[in-house]
Amino acid sequence: MVELIKMLDEFEKDSKLRGLTPETIYRYRTPITAFIGLLEKKGLDFETADKEVLKEFLYMQKERGVSQKTVMNYFSGLSSFYDYLQFEGIVTHNPIIPFRRRYLHTYKTDKRPQTRKLISVEEMARLINSIMDPRARAIAMLLAKTGVRRGELIAMDIDDINWDKYSITLKEKAKRSNRVVFFDEECAATLRRWLRLRERLEVDENCRALFVNYKSRTRINRDRVYDDVVKPATAIGINDPNSDKLSDHFSPHAFRHWFTTWLIRNGMPRDYVKELRGDARHDAIDIYNHIDMEDLRTEYLARIPKLGI
Repeated sequence: MVELIKMLDEFEKDSKLRGLTPETIYRYRTPITAFIGLLEKKGLDFETADKEVLKEFLYMQKERGVSQKTVMNYFSGLSSFYDYLQFEGIVTHNPIIPFRRRYLHTYKTDKRPQTRKLISVEEMARLINSIMDPRARAIAMLLAKTGVRRGELIAMDIDDINWDKYSITLKEKAKRSNRVVFFDEECAATLRRWLRLRERLEVDENCRALFVNYKSRTRINRDRVYDDVVKPATAIGINDPNSDKLSDHFSPHAFRHWFTTWLIRNGMPRDYVKELRGDARHDAIDIYNHIDMEDLRTEYLARIPKLGI
Protein backbone atom coordinates (compact mmCIF):
# COMPACT_ATOMS: atom_id res chain seq x y z
CA MET A 1 0.00 0.00 0.00
CA VAL A 2 2.87 2.36 0.86
CA GLU A 3 4.41 1.95 -2.60
CA LEU A 4 1.08 2.56 -4.32
CA ILE A 5 0.43 5.73 -2.30
CA LYS A 6 3.99 6.87 -3.07
CA MET A 7 3.13 6.67 -6.78
CA LEU A 8 0.09 8.87 -6.11
CA ASP A 9 2.31 11.44 -4.40
CA GLU A 10 4.65 11.44 -7.39
CA PHE A 11 1.65 11.82 -9.72
CA GLU A 12 0.57 14.91 -7.80
CA LYS A 13 4.03 16.44 -8.17
CA ASP A 14 3.90 15.68 -11.89
CA SER A 15 0.44 17.26 -12.12
CA LYS A 16 1.77 20.47 -10.58
CA LEU A 17 4.58 20.54 -13.15
CA ARG A 18 1.96 20.19 -15.89
CA GLY A 19 0.08 23.18 -14.54
CA LEU A 20 -3.00 21.43 -13.16
CA THR A 21 -4.80 23.49 -10.53
CA PRO A 22 -4.75 22.43 -6.86
CA GLU A 23 -8.52 21.91 -7.08
CA THR A 24 -8.15 19.46 -9.98
CA ILE A 25 -5.39 17.56 -8.20
CA TYR A 26 -7.52 17.41 -5.05
CA ARG A 27 -10.47 16.00 -7.01
CA TYR A 28 -8.26 13.35 -8.61
CA ARG A 29 -6.89 12.10 -5.28
CA THR A 30 -10.23 10.78 -3.95
CA PRO A 31 -10.98 8.20 -6.71
CA ILE A 32 -7.33 7.21 -7.10
CA THR A 33 -6.99 6.56 -3.35
CA ALA A 34 -10.18 4.47 -3.40
CA PHE A 35 -8.91 2.50 -6.40
CA ILE A 36 -5.58 1.89 -4.65
CA GLY A 37 -7.52 0.51 -1.68
CA LEU A 38 -9.32 -1.94 -3.97
CA LEU A 39 -6.05 -3.07 -5.57
CA GLU A 40 -4.48 -3.59 -2.16
CA LYS A 41 -7.47 -5.64 -1.03
CA LYS A 42 -7.15 -7.90 -4.09
CA GLY A 43 -3.36 -8.12 -3.99
CA LEU A 44 -2.93 -6.43 -7.37
CA ASP A 45 -0.91 -3.55 -8.73
CA PHE A 46 -1.59 -1.03 -11.50
CA GLU A 47 -0.20 -3.23 -14.27
CA THR A 48 -2.19 -6.33 -13.27
CA ALA A 49 -5.47 -4.46 -12.76
CA ASP A 50 -7.81 -5.63 -15.53
CA LYS A 51 -11.32 -4.85 -16.73
CA GLU A 52 -12.85 -7.03 -14.01
CA VAL A 53 -11.28 -4.85 -11.32
CA LEU A 54 -12.50 -1.73 -13.11
CA LYS A 55 -16.00 -3.22 -13.28
CA GLU A 56 -15.90 -3.90 -9.55
CA PHE A 57 -14.77 -0.33 -8.90
CA LEU A 58 -17.65 0.94 -11.05
CA TYR A 59 -20.13 -1.28 -9.19
CA MET A 60 -18.84 0.14 -5.89
CA GLN A 61 -19.66 3.68 -6.97
CA LYS A 62 -23.14 2.75 -8.20
CA GLU A 63 -23.90 0.94 -4.95
CA ARG A 64 -22.89 4.09 -3.06
CA GLY A 65 -25.37 6.06 -5.13
CA VAL A 66 -22.70 8.23 -6.74
CA SER A 67 -24.10 10.31 -9.61
CA GLN A 68 -23.18 9.50 -13.20
CA LYS A 69 -21.35 12.81 -13.56
CA THR A 70 -19.23 12.12 -10.48
CA VAL A 71 -18.47 8.58 -11.69
CA MET A 72 -17.28 10.00 -15.01
CA ASN A 73 -15.07 12.47 -13.13
CA TYR A 74 -13.66 9.61 -11.06
CA PHE A 75 -12.63 7.67 -14.16
CA SER A 76 -11.26 10.83 -15.73
CA GLY A 77 -8.95 11.12 -12.73
CA LEU A 78 -7.97 7.46 -13.01
CA SER A 79 -7.25 7.87 -16.70
CA SER A 80 -4.99 10.85 -16.02
CA PHE A 81 -3.18 8.80 -13.39
CA TYR A 82 -2.65 5.89 -15.78
CA ASP A 83 -1.35 8.31 -18.42
CA TYR A 84 1.31 9.34 -15.90
CA LEU A 85 2.15 5.71 -15.06
CA GLN A 86 2.49 4.88 -18.75
CA PHE A 87 4.71 7.93 -19.33
CA GLU A 88 6.96 6.81 -16.47
CA GLY A 89 7.12 3.25 -17.82
CA ILE A 90 5.34 1.76 -14.79
CA VAL A 91 2.52 0.32 -16.91
CA THR A 92 2.42 -0.61 -20.58
CA HIS A 93 -1.04 0.76 -21.38
CA ASN A 94 -3.95 2.80 -20.04
CA PRO A 95 -6.93 0.43 -19.48
CA ILE A 96 -9.26 3.27 -18.53
CA ILE A 97 -9.66 4.59 -22.08
CA PRO A 98 -11.47 1.55 -23.60
CA PHE A 99 -13.33 0.95 -20.33
CA ARG A 100 -14.77 4.48 -20.32
CA ARG A 101 -15.72 4.15 -23.98
CA ARG A 102 -17.74 1.01 -23.26
CA TYR A 103 -19.27 1.64 -19.83
CA LEU A 104 -19.45 5.40 -19.38
CA HIS A 105 -20.68 6.43 -22.80
CA THR A 106 -24.10 8.07 -22.45
CA TYR A 107 -26.84 7.52 -25.00
CA LYS A 108 -29.29 10.37 -25.34
CA THR A 109 -32.11 10.89 -27.76
CA ASP A 110 -31.86 14.63 -27.15
CA LYS A 111 -28.36 15.78 -28.09
CA ARG A 112 -28.92 19.40 -27.13
CA PRO A 113 -26.51 20.56 -24.39
CA GLN A 114 -28.04 20.97 -20.96
CA THR A 115 -28.31 24.50 -19.62
CA ARG A 116 -27.03 25.50 -16.20
CA LYS A 117 -29.46 26.56 -13.49
CA LEU A 118 -30.38 30.26 -13.65
CA ILE A 119 -32.40 31.83 -10.86
CA SER A 120 -34.04 35.25 -10.74
CA VAL A 121 -32.75 38.21 -8.77
CA GLU A 122 -35.62 37.70 -6.33
CA GLU A 123 -34.69 34.04 -5.85
CA MET A 124 -31.06 34.97 -5.20
CA ALA A 125 -32.19 37.46 -2.57
CA ARG A 126 -34.40 34.79 -0.98
CA LEU A 127 -31.54 32.30 -0.96
CA ILE A 128 -29.05 34.62 0.73
CA ASN A 129 -31.66 35.93 3.17
CA SER A 130 -32.39 32.34 4.19
CA ILE A 131 -28.77 31.72 5.23
CA MET A 132 -28.32 32.50 8.92
CA ASP A 133 -24.67 31.46 9.32
CA PRO A 134 -22.47 34.57 8.76
CA ARG A 135 -19.73 32.67 6.95
CA ALA A 136 -22.10 30.85 4.60
CA ARG A 137 -24.00 34.07 3.90
CA ALA A 138 -20.78 35.95 3.12
CA ILE A 139 -19.65 33.14 0.81
CA ALA A 140 -22.95 33.13 -1.09
CA MET A 141 -23.00 36.93 -1.33
CA LEU A 142 -19.41 37.12 -2.54
CA LEU A 143 -19.96 34.42 -5.17
CA ALA A 144 -23.06 36.25 -6.43
CA LYS A 145 -21.54 39.71 -6.45
CA THR A 146 -18.14 38.84 -7.97
CA GLY A 147 -18.76 35.76 -10.12
CA VAL A 148 -15.50 34.21 -8.96
CA ARG A 149 -14.82 30.49 -9.19
CA ARG A 150 -14.94 28.34 -6.08
CA GLY A 151 -11.16 27.88 -6.01
CA GLU A 152 -10.61 31.63 -6.35
CA LEU A 153 -12.86 32.28 -3.37
CA ILE A 154 -11.12 29.63 -1.23
CA ALA A 155 -7.71 31.19 -1.98
CA MET A 156 -8.78 34.70 -0.88
CA ASP A 157 -6.89 36.27 2.03
CA ILE A 158 -8.00 39.15 4.23
CA ASP A 159 -5.16 41.24 2.83
CA ASP A 160 -6.50 40.84 -0.71
CA ILE A 161 -9.43 43.15 0.06
CA ASN A 162 -9.17 46.85 -0.76
CA TRP A 163 -11.84 48.49 1.37
CA ASP A 164 -11.28 51.91 -0.22
CA LYS A 165 -12.06 50.63 -3.72
CA TYR A 166 -14.40 47.82 -2.64
CA SER A 167 -12.26 45.44 -4.68
CA ILE A 168 -10.45 42.13 -4.23
CA THR A 169 -7.22 41.10 -5.95
CA LEU A 170 -7.38 37.40 -6.73
CA LYS A 171 -4.45 35.02 -6.70
CA GLU A 172 -2.74 34.57 -10.05
CA LYS A 173 -4.10 31.61 -12.03
CA ALA A 174 -3.67 30.38 -15.58
CA LYS A 175 -7.40 30.52 -16.28
CA ARG A 176 -7.83 34.16 -15.27
CA SER A 177 -6.67 37.29 -17.07
CA ASN A 178 -7.98 40.21 -14.99
CA ARG A 179 -7.42 39.51 -11.28
CA VAL A 180 -9.38 42.42 -9.81
CA VAL A 181 -13.06 42.02 -8.94
CA PHE A 182 -15.41 44.47 -7.26
CA PHE A 183 -18.20 44.24 -4.70
CA ASP A 184 -20.90 46.66 -3.57
CA GLU A 185 -22.14 48.07 -0.26
CA GLU A 186 -24.50 45.24 0.66
CA CYS A 187 -21.77 42.71 -0.03
CA ALA A 188 -19.36 44.78 2.09
CA ALA A 189 -21.81 44.72 5.01
CA THR A 190 -22.09 40.92 4.80
CA LEU A 191 -18.30 40.55 4.65
CA ARG A 192 -17.78 42.84 7.65
CA ARG A 193 -20.27 40.80 9.69
CA TRP A 194 -18.32 37.63 8.92
CA LEU A 195 -14.96 39.28 9.69
CA ARG A 196 -16.23 40.37 13.11
CA LEU A 197 -17.11 36.76 13.85
CA ARG A 198 -13.80 35.54 12.40
CA GLU A 199 -11.97 37.85 14.78
CA ARG A 200 -13.79 36.31 17.75
CA LEU A 201 -12.68 32.85 16.59
CA GLU A 202 -9.12 33.82 17.51
CA VAL A 203 -7.63 32.45 14.29
CA ASP A 204 -3.85 32.10 14.31
CA GLU A 205 -2.37 35.36 13.05
CA ASN A 206 -0.31 33.43 10.50
CA CYS A 207 -3.51 32.24 8.83
CA ARG A 208 -4.67 35.08 6.60
CA ALA A 209 -7.41 33.10 4.85
CA LEU A 210 -10.58 35.11 4.42
CA PHE A 211 -12.80 32.09 5.10
CA VAL A 212 -11.84 29.56 7.77
CA ASN A 213 -13.40 26.51 9.38
CA TYR A 214 -15.06 27.01 12.74
CA LYS A 215 -13.33 24.10 14.49
CA SER A 216 -9.87 23.86 12.95
CA ARG A 217 -9.54 27.62 12.29
CA THR A 218 -7.87 26.76 8.97
CA ARG A 219 -8.72 27.69 5.38
CA ILE A 220 -11.94 26.12 4.11
CA ASN A 221 -11.95 23.62 1.23
CA ARG A 222 -14.17 22.96 -1.78
CA ASP A 223 -16.55 20.68 0.13
CA ARG A 224 -17.15 23.35 2.77
CA VAL A 225 -18.11 25.93 0.13
CA TYR A 226 -20.39 23.40 -1.56
CA ASP A 227 -22.23 22.54 1.65
CA ASP A 228 -22.53 26.17 2.74
CA VAL A 229 -24.43 27.15 -0.41
CA VAL A 230 -26.07 23.97 -1.70
CA LYS A 231 -27.80 22.95 1.54
CA PRO A 232 -29.73 26.23 1.86
CA ALA A 233 -30.47 26.17 -1.89
CA THR A 234 -32.00 22.72 -1.42
CA ALA A 235 -33.94 23.89 1.64
CA ILE A 236 -35.72 26.67 -0.28
CA GLY A 237 -36.40 24.49 -3.31
CA ILE A 238 -34.02 25.84 -5.97
CA ASN A 239 -31.76 22.77 -5.92
CA ASP A 240 -32.94 19.22 -6.61
CA PRO A 241 -30.19 16.78 -5.58
CA ASN A 242 -32.14 13.83 -6.97
CA SER A 243 -32.45 15.14 -10.53
CA ASP A 244 -30.13 14.17 -13.39
CA LYS A 245 -30.76 17.49 -15.14
CA LEU A 246 -28.12 20.19 -14.84
CA SER A 247 -30.88 22.82 -14.89
CA ASP A 248 -32.28 21.43 -11.63
CA HIS A 249 -29.01 21.76 -9.71
CA PHE A 250 -27.83 24.92 -7.99
CA SER A 251 -24.10 24.59 -7.35
CA PRO A 252 -21.35 27.10 -6.48
CA HIS A 253 -20.72 27.57 -10.22
CA ALA A 254 -24.36 28.60 -10.70
CA PHE A 255 -23.47 31.89 -8.98
CA ARG A 256 -21.01 32.66 -11.80
CA HIS A 257 -23.72 31.92 -14.34
CA TRP A 258 -26.14 34.20 -12.45
CA PHE A 259 -23.52 36.99 -12.20
CA THR A 260 -22.76 36.88 -15.92
CA THR A 261 -26.35 36.66 -17.12
CA TRP A 262 -27.75 39.45 -14.99
CA LEU A 263 -24.92 41.88 -15.76
CA ILE A 264 -25.58 41.35 -19.48
CA ARG A 265 -29.35 41.66 -19.01
CA ASN A 266 -28.80 44.88 -17.06
CA GLY A 267 -26.95 46.36 -20.04
CA MET A 268 -23.27 45.92 -19.22
CA PRO A 269 -21.09 45.72 -22.37
CA ARG A 270 -19.91 42.20 -23.08
CA ASP A 271 -16.21 43.12 -23.01
CA TYR A 272 -16.70 44.57 -19.52
CA VAL A 273 -18.41 41.37 -18.39
CA LYS A 274 -15.55 39.30 -19.83
CA GLU A 275 -13.06 41.48 -17.97
CA LEU A 276 -14.85 40.99 -14.65
CA ARG A 277 -15.07 37.24 -15.27
CA GLY A 278 -11.34 37.17 -16.00
CA ASP A 279 -11.90 35.26 -19.23
CA ALA A 280 -8.78 34.35 -21.19
CA ARG A 281 -7.97 36.72 -24.05
CA HIS A 282 -7.76 34.60 -27.17
CA ASP A 283 -8.10 37.25 -29.86
CA ALA A 284 -5.44 39.83 -30.63
CA ILE A 285 -8.00 42.62 -30.29
CA ASP A 286 -8.72 41.48 -26.72
CA ILE A 287 -5.03 41.63 -25.79
CA TYR A 288 -4.74 45.25 -26.93
CA ASN A 289 -8.10 46.36 -25.52
CA HIS A 290 -7.20 47.81 -22.12
CA ILE A 291 -10.24 48.70 -20.03
CA ASP A 292 -9.90 51.53 -17.51
CA MET A 293 -10.43 49.99 -14.07
CA GLU A 294 -12.27 53.01 -12.69
CA ASP A 295 -14.69 52.91 -15.62
CA LEU A 296 -15.13 49.20 -15.00
CA ARG A 297 -15.86 49.75 -11.30
CA THR A 298 -18.39 52.48 -12.08
CA GLU A 299 -20.11 50.31 -14.67
CA TYR A 300 -20.15 47.36 -12.28
CA LEU A 301 -21.78 49.31 -9.45
CA ALA A 302 -24.44 50.55 -11.86
CA ARG A 303 -25.26 47.10 -13.28
CA ILE A 304 -24.84 44.55 -10.48
CA PRO A 305 -28.29 43.51 -9.18
CA LYS A 306 -29.24 44.85 -5.76
CA LEU A 307 -30.59 42.15 -3.46
CA GLY A 308 -31.93 44.30 -0.65
CA ILE A 309 -29.92 42.44 1.99
